Amino acid sequence: MGKGPGLYSDIGKKARDLLYKDYQSDQKFTITTYSSTGVAITSSGTKKGELFLADVNTQLKNKNITTDIKVDTSSNLFTTITVDQPAPGLKAILSFRVPDQSSGKVELQYLHDYAGISTSVGLTANPVINFSGVIGTDVVALGTDISFDSKTGNFTKCNAGLSFSNVDLIASLTLNDKGDTVNASYYHTVNPFTNTAVGAEVTHSFATNENTITVGTQHALDPLTSVKARVNNLGKATALIQHEWRPKSLFTISGEVDTRAIEKSAKVGLALALKP
Repeated sequence: MGKGPGLYSDIGKKARDLLYKDYQSDQKFTITTYSSTGVAITSSGTKKGELFLADVNTQLKNKNITTDIKVDTSSNLFTTITVDQPAPGLKAILSFRVPDQSSGKVELQYLHDYAGISTSVGLTANPVINFSGVIGTDVVALGTDISFDSKTGNFTKCNAGLSFSNVDLIASLTLNDKGDTVNASYYHTVNPFTNTAVGAEVTHSFATNENTITVGTQHALDPLTSVKARVNNLGKATALIQHEWRPKSLFTISGEVDTRAIEKSAKVGLALALKP
């Protein structure tokens, strides 16, 4: 997580990225271009079965202000304005969606050597207020994530987390769903030169008394090609191979099989990302 404890979302992030990032069962194409004035335009399309989803995102950076405007095939307009470092360690984010008038939100993030705070409030008459805070160091961090709905007067989210990190190992424990679910994750770097790592995640639900166990690994075959694989106790086995065929341009193919129903066809996903 770098210097300091980071934000609450950083707890368990390395394990989540190893186990879930870049896996998909759809076909996705992304291309990014840059204008002479520095505006980045990213177009993406995703085919989910018979459904095709597309969006266009325009990003403009001016000093410490970044503006993102995205339009999708459902005629939704998403706008995010980020002000980085208006004060040391502070970041301000304004986001809203048109035509949803209740989607406006202001978020403030503050990073310190011994604390990380993120708070957001909806721009409505009865907003949802979210607060997450972490205290500690880059070795040990303890945090909480709470959401309060001022309209109903109820806490809609109440989570807590603990993280421990050293040179090659990151372990975390989180309590989610108002205490109904406990999640433990583990990430271990085996060989930093080949980006080889292993990770595991165990989730227990007290309401259903069910456990979900997922283990995975990653390895770089060469500086441009990497592979990942994971399997869970439900019998789902997934693997992917990702190749950087030119700088910042990635081709990824992933597949998933259900080992408990091997007669079913495997799910295959393709992703192509092009950047100049």
